[in-house]
Amino acid sequence: MSRKTIALLVTAAALLPVTGCGGDADADGSRTVTVTVGYQSKTINTVTAGTLLRSLGYFEEELKKRGAKDGTTYKVEWQDYATGAPITAQMTAGKIDIGSMGDFPLLLNAARGKQLNRATRLVAVTGYNLRGGLNTIVTPPDSKLAELKDLRGKKVSTSVGSAADGTLVRALQRTGIDPQKDIRKLNQQPAVGASALQSGSADALSQFVAWPGLLAFQGRAKALYDGAELNLPTFHGVTVREDFAEKRPAVLEDFLRAQIRATEYLHGKPVAAAESVAKATGLPAEVVYLYNGANGISTFDPSVKQELVSALKQDVPVLKSAKLVGDVDVDGFVDDQYIKRAYGSGYDKALATRPAAARAEIWLKDGTTTSFDSAAALLGRIAAGPDEVRAAYVPDTTTGTLWFADKAVWVLDGKELLPFVTPAAAAEYLSGHTGARTVPYTEALKRAS
Repeated sequence: MSRKTIALLVTAAALLPVTGCGGDADADGSRTVTVTVGYQSKTINTVTAGTLLRSLGYFEEELKKRGAKDGTTYKVEWQDYATGAPITAQMTAGKIDIGSMGDFPLLLNAARGKQLNRATRLVAVTGYNLRGGLNTIVTPPDSKLAELKDLRGKKVSTSVGSAADGTLVRALQRTGIDPQKDIRKLNQQPAVGASALQSGSADALSQFVAWPGLLAFQGRAKALYDGAELNLPTFHGVTVREDFAEKRPAVLEDFLRAQIRATEYLHGKPVAAAESVAKATGLPAEVVYLYNGANGISTFDPSVKQELVSALKQDVPVLKSAKLVGDVDVDGFVDDQYIKRAYGSGYDKALATRPAAARAEIWLKDGTTTSFDSAAALLGRIAAGPDEVRAAYVPDTTTGTLWFADKAVWVLDGKELLPFVTPAAAAEYLSGHTGARTVPYTEALKRAS
């Protein structure tokens, strides 16, 4: 082959567009860059960095504006997974650039990245609950198990290494039960665990959003333990490959700006957001709203709050005891410089914001929602027009965790009607309030009317 022919081939090759993960593309020579995002569509605590963000197209919009400036065509490839583990596997293989997952999987992400010399960084938060209410232990509706200590010797399904597993371990330890010896733990994906619960091959299920709420809504489970009783923050966050962040920081900031926009959309249009997520996932909108609604269990805010970083540090010993990680440098893993730049001057305000106390809320079939000062007032509205109600939610009297009004345990104390997520929480209240008693939901409605 002549030198002239070789020169022509080299020139032609240089003009061809380059595609692939953003971290693998050449910033100077490429005309097309593909950014791969891993997310969990049914883990609806991550929707502002996944399901909702994807449906709104905000990330693509941000990249289109960037492309108009630098002459590059940016494409986004969305990859949906059931849990955080496969996202971590793909990230450490260099095949996913940005991912979202829960706090315990984030630590596994950090540990695995360090082990394989493919470092990752936590750059933003999606949704959180400062008490831990995003994780719940449930049992079959007809189960005789009444409180956590009843799990001794029982089969409990969870996803080992998940936030829900962390809740199970901590809750059992507080009760004096050894989570390694005193129960039979079944390591199962959420859907498998739900089936195991229904078939009777599992006595209880400890899972993260949205599985407990979904099973309760469908009448396939009842709450045994509210994760908020731990009073320890739980959250989901956004992680990125360090090499991608260093090579394409502006693209990462575009993603975070898009996430901020998606968060604002969720806050401004919570019903529309719930309907959108429901359509994309197949989950009932009523369940999505339980977690993501105006008074939902999850608070959405991308800022990296110190309480959440501190909680992450407290999670490390739990994973170490299960021999899932060694030491994890949490401070080195957390990198909020990108979200700070994406926010601009508004970051300090976001960082200082804390969630308001949850209120009882009703969602009518005409699409309108109304919140109430008390659960009794909400019950009165239901009694006045039950056929108009699509869903009704009440905060637990002790923990503030939102739950479906018709699935809550109701206590009558004098003239007060008080809701609880679990029978054990109601029993604890009754032990300190002489004369109070539990009442069926139907009786609570009659008394409220």
